[in-house]
Amino acid sequence: MDASTSGATPSIHYIIDQSLSLVTPLQQSLQRIQRHCFGDAHPGEFPLATNPSIVLHVLTACDLEPQDLASLEATCTFFRQPANFPPDFELSIAELAALDMCQKRAIFKPMTEEEKLSLKQRCGGSWKLVLRYLLAGEACCRREKSQAIAGPGHSIAVTSSGAVYTFGSNSSGQLGHGNLEEEWRPRHIKSLQGIRIIQAAAGAGRTMLISDAGRVYAFGKDSFGEAEYGAQGAKLVTTPQLVESLKGIYVVQAAIGNFFTAVLSREGRVYTFSWGNDAKLGHQTESTDLEPHPLLGPLENIPVVQIAAGYCYLLALACQPSGMSVYSVGCGLGGKLGHGSRTDERHPRLIEKFQTLNLQPMVVAAGAWHAAVVGRDGRVCTWGWGRYGCLGHGNEECESMPKVVDSLSKVKAVHVATGDYTTFVVSAEGDVYSFGCGESSSLGHSTAVEGQPNRHTNVLSPELVTSLKNIDERVVQISLTNSIYWNAHTFALTHSGKLYAFGAGDKGQLGIELVGQQSERGNPERVDIDLS
Repeated sequence: MDASTSGATPSIHYIIDQSLSLVTPLQQSLQRIQRHCFGDAHPGEFPLATNPSIVLHVLTACDLEPQDLASLEATCTFFRQPANFPPDFELSIAELAALDMCQKRAIFKPMTEEEKLSLKQRCGGSWKLVLRYLLAGEACCRREKSQAIAGPGHSIAVTSSGAVYTFGSNSSGQLGHGNLEEEWRPRHIKSLQGIRIIQAAAGAGRTMLISDAGRVYAFGKDSFGEAEYGAQGAKLVTTPQLVESLKGIYVVQAAIGNFFTAVLSREGRVYTFSWGNDAKLGHQTESTDLEPHPLLGPLENIPVVQIAAGYCYLLALACQPSGMSVYSVGCGLGGKLGHGSRTDERHPRLIEKFQTLNLQPMVVAAGAWHAAVVGRDGRVCTWGWGRYGCLGHGNEECESMPKVVDSLSKVKAVHVATGDYTTFVVSAEGDVYSFGCGESSSLGHSTAVEGQPNRHTNVLSPELVTSLKNIDERVVQISLTNSIYWNAHTFALTHSGKLYAFGAGDKGQLGIELVGQQSERGNPERVDIDLS
């Protein structure tokens, strides 16, 4: 946030005092003597203007937040006057520090100067705003970090180095190993040797992978215009193939929904294809059209940091100079678009309720029929169809606008994941809470209903997943099946790169061998793979 909208004041004195506390009294004395060499300054004084390059180095090395840099400019003329440094001598030290931190980002480095300046204007004309945009995308999408994806019947695991492992159902070749055989253990996709993958998306019978060069590879069903549970495409693709129609777009994220696929470019533009004849959203496409088209309307000139796809609808987390916001487009059944009605939206529309709640969205998740958001202050909002208690409000009622989950008021959330009728929330401490449909033990509470060995109690309000608490590892990501046609399974990824799985495993999607007549795991079990 720029200076005009930021209220935080950085603790620069604290940083300096902290560094002095780590050295000996003799070293402190020498430092004061050296400072005294600058002009007529008294011992202990540090005239910043004498050597601003040192200040620039400190600001960059400390990785300050964009709002902290903006606060420095707002509170001290030194930080907002021209610094007289390349590449732009008119930039302030705070702006140069933001630019230097942008240069560290993998998706920013390969940009041409023209592309960088274009992104700067798109973000609001400030490098601090560009930095905020890049950091927001990294935070909500785990970009360039390890991740696990629980797809409908199959699973994907991406290591921090970009290697990809797949396992589970393979009826359409969606595992990418060149055959149609199921895999009950994680298996490395060897054909991707030399290609670093940073993002993955899974749909029924298909998989999409995104490389650090912005290229998209797809395999499984070759048609993305069909319903999740429908006829096969014209052919099956059993090994990763470059998506030719996306070659001209530097993609950083993909989302697979029913009847459509969406991708997000590094500039924050959303492209969709195959929405179908009855759901033309933002552009004119036919059901067989596999060419990507930019999503028109309000998001044309607003950078998007994250997209999330549910059953025939799409959510977009947008980054504007005034703050973060969420737009929705598509089918409005169940109130899942968040506008207070159940009508469809052909163009992206701003969800205005977050302004009323004074909530800055930071992470967005789209379930099949409901959605969720985590705010900067750690609050969680849910809305849509509340069947089985998946909204966490203690009932099964629908909510057509975002509503704060009051029972999580003492929890500072940092991550949220949604499935068919289930929701998971991860706290800043790494604790996990879940609620909604308990079928297939996918909530992790493992409380069986008498006479129904494969069905478990629904949870109407958030409950701590004690089975994950007992592994004594800080959880950083939850991924669960988001499909209405498959038994659900869930992954929990820890800070150290360990992967735990629970829920349905009838196709091998847990990555764990089941014995006897077992079809699921009620408690989290370690998957034999290291994602660190």
